[in-house]
Amino acid sequence: MTYLARVFVTLKPTVNDPQGQTILGGLHALGYGEVSTVRAGKYLELRLDAASAEQATQRVTDMCRRLLANPVIEDYRFEVEPA
Repeated sequence: MTYLARVFVTLKPTVNDPQGQTILGGLHALGYGEVSTVRAGKYLELRLDAASAEQATQRVTDMCRRLLANPVIEDYRFEVEPA
């Protein structure tokens, strides 16, 4: 069966986010002064074949740990559903 995984990778709260700061400055320059913080991250969609949702979940977990997220500075979460 084919599954769709939606992966969200974000910097850990203690890690400085220069991209988020740049976006925040741009929003303020455009008149959106009500925005107080911005944290930038990555969003990925993966389609994968697996025998079960549990197997798909385990494979995506392995992918996140080995390549998609840097565990030193990033957190990740994901959702898996039939495609």
